[in-house]
Amino acid sequence: MTTDAPAAPAGPAEGTAPGGGGGPGAREASAEARHAPRAVLSRALSVPLILGLVFGLPAVVASQYGDGVRDEAYWLQLALTCYTGARLSAMVLTARRRLIQGAFWLFCYIAMGVAPLAQAVLGRTPTPVVGPRSDTVLALVLVLCGCVAFDVGALLARHRPSLRIRWSPPTASVGRRRLYLLVLFACACSAVFVVQLGGPAVFFSSRQEISESIGASASGGAGDSNVGSAFLRGFGTVPALLALLFLLRWMVTSKVPRRSPLVLLMLAGLVAVNVVVNNPISNPRYWFLTVAFSILFTAFPKSPVMYRTSLALGVIAALLLFPFMDRFRYDEEGRKEVQSSSFVEPLTLKDYDQIGMFANTITFVDSGAGHAYGRQLTGTVLFFVPRSVWDGKPLDSGVRVGQWMGMTNTNLSSPLWAELWLDFGSVGMTGGFLGLGYLCARGDRRYTLRTVDDERPGNIMAIVIPLIAGYSFILLRGPLLQAAGRIGIALFCLALVTTFRSDTRKLLR
Repeated sequence: MTTDAPAAPAGPAEGTAPGGGGGPGAREASAEARHAPRAVLSRALSVPLILGLVFGLPAVVASQYGDGVRDEAYWLQLALTCYTGARLSAMVLTARRRLIQGAFWLFCYIAMGVAPLAQAVLGRTPTPVVGPRSDTVLALVLVLCGCVAFDVGALLARHRPSLRIRWSPPTASVGRRRLYLLVLFACACSAVFVVQLGGPAVFFSSRQEISESIGASASGGAGDSNVGSAFLRGFGTVPALLALLFLLRWMVTSKVPRRSPLVLLMLAGLVAVNVVVNNPISNPRYWFLTVAFSILFTAFPKSPVMYRTSLALGVIAALLLFPFMDRFRYDEEGRKEVQSSSFVEPLTLKDYDQIGMFANTITFVDSGAGHAYGRQLTGTVLFFVPRSVWDGKPLDSGVRVGQWMGMTNTNLSSPLWAELWLDFGSVGMTGGFLGLGYLCARGDRRYTLRTVDDERPGNIMAIVIPLIAGYSFILLRGPLLQAAGRIGIALFCLALVTTFRSDTRKLLR
């Protein structure tokens, strides 16, 4: 339930002389104040929300019967859950839409808070924790430090100093012909993807069959090629999603495409293509979250109700639906039905092994491997280089730690905290989250000031920010090397449609 109040009349910027002086930071703050929506949740909804996320749900999980030990690690985990719950509540209750920060705190609350708290209470871990209990304690302390550093970075972004000289880059927009080219490119890539895998039917079977088909197609039927598999899946799914988002943005902000049979036909075709290549059956659940979030925030760029509903329902979906969506991973023979007598038991499955894997990463480094000092990050940036060319190219962090643990299945997570700590240690990890918080806050602020209020159909940031918000679940879960392929393809697609020309006849309108 929301209440809307009329916006206050625009006046001189705070800290600005009546003559129009003041730095760019002051003018930007004034613009944000003028355009900030006044819609907030009523007290009847906001109070139960805060009590439920910060105290209610953690208390329910903590009251479950289990074999867990109520030691230092348990109380740190409880504190982490309450802290992330408070920050998620703030994201839901804010008058402005903070897409990236909201997605960050939603992930932290579920994957780093509630789920590992349930594992601590029940005494079960989805992935074995091979090190001493002190490593788990250190992992929780470092996660808390990373979350606090993220908040400090976001606070610095709100109060950054004004600059006397500010460079204004040329305005980036979407060229109409470039968008048509992207649509053709996306359809061609998806068509090759479908044909290589044997037709549309395989996309509605299981992820196991999809993976086997991709591996066979990428390696020519012999051997295995991770780079080839990543490129085949990436080019088959990412261009189709981006083309759909750009067309959807055009339809939402302009009447011109709604009257064009060609554009309507392209939109219908891309919807059908995405149903095949980006459905939740043939794709990992985290990628489907990316698809769902980006489409939702692109279709409803100005709706605070939709933003709040997405975050609030995201908690319910993560707890009640997300573990059961794993039934599409294997075929009928390998499928294991999730059976539980409590809603917390599915939280002990492999989806939420982030805290345990961070503790294992700490043990791995202390065992003699040492910090990578940027080597893992270099492998992520140069993901496209095949191992046949780069001898000694680093494995992704989850596989590297999993092999050291002696795991048969090394498809393990490596949360961003573990990635930064493995490369740069405690100081580097804290600094990384400080910078991440700053960049996320700046991105959300620019989305509010220059995207939502900018009605141009070809506004690039109107697509980039929702896409980043959705993909942040994958980046935060890790490993980064597995996530890098789709980022590179997305950047290529964005470069394909972006133009800096001012000729409005060649832009979306």
